[in-house]
Amino acid sequence: MSKLKFDFPVSERTYKVMEDRKLKLFIFEPEVKQTDRPAILFFNGGSFKKNPKSPVQFQHQANYFASKGMVAICVDYRNGSDKDFLPTQAITDVKSAVRWVRRNSSELGVDPNKIVVCGSSAGGYITISSIMFKDLNDESEYSNQSIDHIPNLLIIFAAGMDGVDIMRRRYPQLLENATKLSPIHNMKKCLPPTLWICGTADDFYAQNLDFITQMRDKGNDITFKTFEGMEHGFFNYGKHQNKYFHKTRMEMEEYLHSFNVIS
Repeated sequence: MSKLKFDFPVSERTYKVMEDRKLKLFIFEPEVKQTDRPAILFFNGGSFKKNPKSPVQFQHQANYFASKGMVAICVDYRNGSDKDFLPTQAITDVKSAVRWVRRNSSELGVDPNKIVVCGSSAGGYITISSIMFKDLNDESEYSNQSIDHIPNLLIIFAAGMDGVDIMRRRYPQLLENATKLSPIHNMKKCLPPTLWICGTADDFYAQNLDFITQMRDKGNDITFKTFEGMEHGFFNYGKHQNKYFHKTRMEMEEYLHSFNVIS
């Protein structure tokens, strides 16, 4: 991946190396230095395309939550620009990133019991899948179950939950195992408390509503916030004169406040 350009100061840490690919965390530090701070990891959308979006997508949210005392991290994970990429690689990267932050929590000044993961679109699919499909793993050191890969809270922006549809459209070589990689075909109680945000004009809206309804029936705690008439990606910085960037950021902040993650 080419050098990423952020509008804010970030530090870089490599959390995983796969062949010649160094996967990095781009860390936004709060001004106040202290220990046991909450952390939030952002997984961008648009990553299954040949010309994918980058971790820069969430830099404005990350910068804001760093100003609220969180260690905010935009995560680089394998994507459509990588040779022979498959979504299963990205799913394992989510696990690796969460485990790296937990394993290095003392050094980072992070409370390992206050880790939030936020994923959008494809980033939402891989974050949900990383929790639902525990057997997926690609590095022996990350298979140590004493380091939990499940976040304490989850935030999702409109994500495709039908793995069969995803593999049929983009990765036919995985079609044989697509049902096993499809959250909507594997309903169970497994998610941490979750805030789910979606516009009613999003192509994934009906699918997300169906998934959330069934997952709630299984006992999952999911708060569903909808925005009337809004399309896929409506929350991104620079869209709609940033009206919905601010509104969705406020929803995130209120949700984190309700769990005493931020004050």
